[in-house]
Amino acid sequence: MSLIELEGISKTYKTGKISFEALRGVDLKIEKGESLSIIGPSGSGKSTLMHIIGLLDKPTKGNYLLDGKNINRHNSNKLAVLRNQKIGFVFQSFHLLQGSTAWENVALPLAYSRKNNKQKKEKAMKYLDLVGLKRWASHKSNELSGGQMQRVAIARSLVNDPEIILADEPTGNLDSKTGEEILKILEEQKQRGITVILVTHDPEISKRTDKTIKILDGNIVK
Repeated sequence: MSLIELEGISKTYKTGKISFEALRGVDLKIEKGESLSIIGPSGSGKSTLMHIIGLLDKPTKGNYLLDGKNINRHNSNKLAVLRNQKIGFVFQSFHLLQGSTAWENVALPLAYSRKNNKQKKEKAMKYLDLVGLKRWASHKSNELSGGQMQRVAIARSLVNDPEIILADEPTGNLDSKTGEEILKILEEQKQRGITVILVTHDPEISKRTDKTIKILDGNIVK
């Protein structure tokens, strides 16, 4: 049984009388613990696919099986809980709260857990240590470099012990040296048994994952 299985996934966006088909009958299997790159030009549908895999959006047609369970009929609350439990997100633009410290940003996904504040901080510190930022824990995000902010974002994606990390152009705003450090951290998570899914436009990055799929006009073409 695959961790993620998409069957005939289509997504159509409507604006007034105009319809746009972003995905057209996508079939995809992703195994537990593997790494996958999703590549394609702007407007190809790769971000839409990532949003559906990450439970941020629902398909118009098709079935999405996660751990063998069809989640199409889940309401938004159920999807939010599942997303919080199983998926960690890393975005190109970091998405950190500027007025909060590094550890407070990492602890954000724990907001609905039963942990008290001390336990939340301890867990946040554990993952800041994992990405080499423990001594920066009390610095506010606007005091950090781009690479440090992305490390905080990775620590935040890990704090709920997810099965899946979804990274959307995680090195896009970074210089090559810092980008390489971020990729190595993500590769380390794959070695820990986490499924890592990268959206990238860079074919050199895609060569580093177990599998690569290319999307063009809403279809997987490779």
